[in-house]
Amino acid sequence: MQTLESKKDIQLEGSTDNDSANLPDFTTDAYKDAYSRINAIVIEGEQEAYDNYISIATLLPNDSEELTKLAKMELKHKRGFTACGKNLGVEADMPFAKEFFSKLHGNFQMALKDGNLTTCLLIQAILIEAFAISAYHVYIRVADPFAKKITQGVVNDEYLHLNYGEKWLKENLHTCKDELIAANKVNLPLIKKMLDQVAEDAATLSMDKEELMEEFMIAYQDALLEMGLDNREIARMAMAAIV
Repeated sequence: MQTLESKKDIQLEGSTDNDSANLPDFTTDAYKDAYSRINAIVIEGEQEAYDNYISIATLLPNDSEELTKLAKMELKHKRGFTACGKNLGVEADMPFAKEFFSKLHGNFQMALKDGNLTTCLLIQAILIEAFAISAYHVYIRVADPFAKKITQGVVNDEYLHLNYGEKWLKENLHTCKDELIAANKVNLPLIKKMLDQVAEDAATLSMDKEELMEEFMIAYQDALLEMGLDNREIARMAMAAIV
């Protein structure tokens, strides 16, 4: 199975200016309306990620410095995506975005309260990061020039976050596998529902829902493989996305 690093290289190198003829019209009311929600999602997602990594640091005090560094990257991303909206003259629909993340947010907060570190890492460092990476890869190919440059830089950082989660879960898989599988069963279906919820807006931005889901599942299954799960276990976990 292709590694995450090699996939990153292929996706970024594949984003060329030769695709400009296939870009959407960034000036239409329809585009800006859809973008107000998509842009809000990425802004809120980066804020959620900041908050989550700071929270995870309370459960992993020995990794506090590294987790704080990862969290600060997320705030930098938030500023970048906020600038993307301003560049197009679009106001992000933040109430929509907060509702969009509400179920994952609630599940993370419940796990945090109960001290379930594995669930917290799965939600933030694996599911959300794989979701973001896959969406950003697809978006880069159809983004306006300003947003494309911002997003390319963000993707490189997001791999560091995904790799942090992979590394911890791999090192502790012998004690956390049962919780990992249980948390996956609850939270992976939410990702598909989230993609379904924004499919129409994504299509307006020339982002295909099936491609988004395919990219996500490749990134997610690669992460599970990197953690040390075997193909049968990965297939069982991936089935949770079919609801």
